Amino acid sequence: MIAHLRGKLIHKQPGQAVVEAAGVGYDVAISVPTFTALPSVGAEAALHIHTQVSDDQIALFGFLDREEKRLFERLITVSGVGPKLAIKILSGLNSERVIQAIRGQDHAQLTHIPGVGKKLAERLVVELKDKLDDFAVAPAQPSVQGPAVDDVLSALTNLGYQRPAAEKAIAQATAKEKTLSADFDGLFRAALKIIR
Repeated sequence: MIAHLRGKLIHKQPGQAVVEAAGVGYDVAISVPTFTALPSVGAEAALHIHTQVSDDQIALFGFLDREEKRLFERLITVSGVGPKLAIKILSGLNSERVIQAIRGQDHAQLTHIPGVGKKLAERLVVELKDKLDDFAVAPAQPSVQGPAVDDVLSALTNLGYQRPAAEKAIAQATAKEKTLSADFDGLFRAALKIIR
């Protein structure tokens, strides 16, 4: 199987690159982040490759970033997600945002990706939320500061709500009324209303 490809980039467009190595041009499906990070045509390019073999073809999927390739390989383990859809998902959101959306059970964020409906978003979360622990993603810092914010965040997570959803609810509540960041009871009630 082809795992890595280095050669002259002879063509690129969103979703596709052609890399010439040892006189052979390899047609590689790529995500939008990989496309934007590729050098200009004529320069040397190196891609991490996932080779997909089916009855009628061999398809290559290329990634500049090894972590993006690993995430792609996790995505295609989900029933209903083939390699082409996985590339679409990684083109719709960057790897870090895909991981955060799945970990945070943010179905709405996932359904903004073309080809991902509500049921598929739910399946992605259910099947992958506990399988992405080995991916390093910078934790989202609460954008709201105040004496009551940390206490309300702690209370909501202790009630079983996911941290990203709790942070989002707190941010929305304080955006409506800034004084809530200093009022535990008011902020807790407002965030609870939003998160439900």
